[in-house]
Amino acid sequence: MRFIKHWKVVLLSLILVSSIFIVWDVVFTKNGVWGFNPDYHLNILFLGMPIEEWMFFFCIPYASIFIHYSLEYFKPNLILPKQVTRSITLFLIVILGIVIYYNVDRDYTFVNYTFLLFVLAIGLRYGLVYLQRFYIAFLVILIPFFIVNGILTGTGLEEPVVWYNNDENLGIRLLTIPIEDFGYAFTMIFGNIFLIEKFKKASSG
Repeated sequence: MRFIKHWKVVLLSLILVSSIFIVWDVVFTKNGVWGFNPDYHLNILFLGMPIEEWMFFFCIPYASIFIHYSLEYFKPNLILPKQVTRSITLFLIVILGIVIYYNVDRDYTFVNYTFLLFVLAIGLRYGLVYLQRFYIAFLVILIPFFIVNGILTGTGLEEPVVWYNNDENLGIRLLTIPIEDFGYAFTMIFGNIFLIEKFKKASSG
């Protein structure tokens, strides 16, 4: 597999995508859209966020990207048909558009799903072949996602590690995980996959 041979494009992608999410995170933390329980993190803060949160934007996406490319390597034929992928993407874009329209006053819902809609639209237009594989990979990624994010949001704990202001989201949770987190994860991970593939193509061309 030799995934390490692509370290330059992976690192560049992680830096670009994380830069967007870090700005978003800093603003949301400052505005009380979400926050971090000091009982669970070190007292090392930068721009109001614990050092662990900064590491999150590199560690979690990298692990998820590795899962995606491991599936590509070991299960090269595990992809959705192009028409099915297109239909799923168009359906999600329509649903997201409706949700966004009716929730412009909920910061997490509005910003999160706007980014997700944009990424899906870009994928539909310029990266359908990547979505064909990523939809399946994302289902696999959701297994560790449920475990890790479930714990962070309070599953099995007296208090959550990360708390959310429910006035700024839909208030719909799977276990203790806000439903918006699934869109957040999809946008972050697929954003990296999309850029990695484009960078690989550019460097080989």
